[in-house]
Amino acid sequence: MNERPNPNSQPGSQPGVESSERAPDSSPVSPRKILTGAVVVLLVLAVLALAGILRRMHAHTVLEDRTYDLAAPTVTVAPARPGAPVDTFVLPGNVTAYTDAPIYARTDGYLVRWYYDIGSKVQKGALLATIDTPELDRQVAQAESDLATAQANANIARIQAERYAALVKSEAVSQQDADTYANQATATAAAVRSAQANVQRVEQLQAFEKVYAPFDGVVTARAVDTGQLINQGSGAELFHMQAIGTLRVYANVPQVYAQTLKRGMKIDLTFPEHAGKIYVGTLVRTADAIDPASRTLLAEIDVNNRSGELLPGSLAQVHFKTPTAGATFNVPTAALIFRRDGMELAKVVDGDKARLVRVVIGEDDGAMVQIVSGLNPGDQIIQDPPDSLIDGEKVTVVQPGSTPSPAGEL
Repeated sequence: MNERPNPNSQPGSQPGVESSERAPDSSPVSPRKILTGAVVVLLVLAVLALAGILRRMHAHTVLEDRTYDLAAPTVTVAPARPGAPVDTFVLPGNVTAYTDAPIYARTDGYLVRWYYDIGSKVQKGALLATIDTPELDRQVAQAESDLATAQANANIARIQAERYAALVKSEAVSQQDADTYANQATATAAAVRSAQANVQRVEQLQAFEKVYAPFDGVVTARAVDTGQLINQGSGAELFHMQAIGTLRVYANVPQVYAQTLKRGMKIDLTFPEHAGKIYVGTLVRTADAIDPASRTLLAEIDVNNRSGELLPGSLAQVHFKTPTAGATFNVPTAALIFRRDGMELAKVVDGDKARLVRVVIGEDDGAMVQIVSGLNPGDQIIQDPPDSLIDGEKVTVVQPGSTPSPAGEL
């Protein structure tokens, strides 16, 4: 029979033969070493975890900064150019006649004839039209008859008063009778004066049958014709006249230039219908008050128009030349921002921040606009700013003609 191997025998030994050598007993690991190893492992894991967290936080911060930088609008800037020491600005002006008057009727009747049509130049006192007033003629005749009656009564009363005044001295009549006739003489004399005034009134009304020109000028409108009924109280004008030998040009000057305007200064005027020709006017007066609605000063410039080249009612370009009250700057019109609070410009401060400032503009030629208030020397103006730009927003500034550098990798 085969023998079972001894489980306690060492490998390689002969069965049934005990090994002369035995494995040494291993010493037990101390708890201190186990705790130290665990602490080391935990520290290593903590360092690795912290390093991963810090790396992710750094990556998140870099990503946030890069995203913020990329979100900042890219703008170009340019310094505002200083303006000229003598400011020249052009304003629209309304041209009006020196004297402008509608001609009305002062009496009732029918128009017999008119003598001047539109465009006619007339002298002061020229007969414009004749009105037939038959009713007024009868009133004149009646007033004259009433005057004659009053004069006759006054004459009788005066004679009786004088007679009684002589008789009372000889005591032929009583003093009371003398006083009565004296009072009658006084009353009839007053009636005469009243009748005379009435005659003068109707004669003056009768004189309005003739319509005369009140000044030298041009008939610019005729609203009546022969045979037309004329009513004094209708409010309808017969003619319209304007004196155009000298024209008034009114312009509204911005408040910032109000103190630079002086009476008597010469001002150039141009008109679209007279291209290339300059007319010289004189500043004769201002309103001496700022209009609170438009913050402007109304100025009147008179221009000689003896040649009749200029027409009232037209539009003029008024060229003002005034010394600047302070520093002015010229910026492109595209740099202006129109907001609810008014006109603004955007400039760059601290190298990368947009700052919106309120400005007051002067002359504007369409391409460039003059800034008379709101800017300082050295301000960097943002050219063509985006509509969404807000005050204090971070911007990426590039020089004109260059492109922003591409974003780097995280």
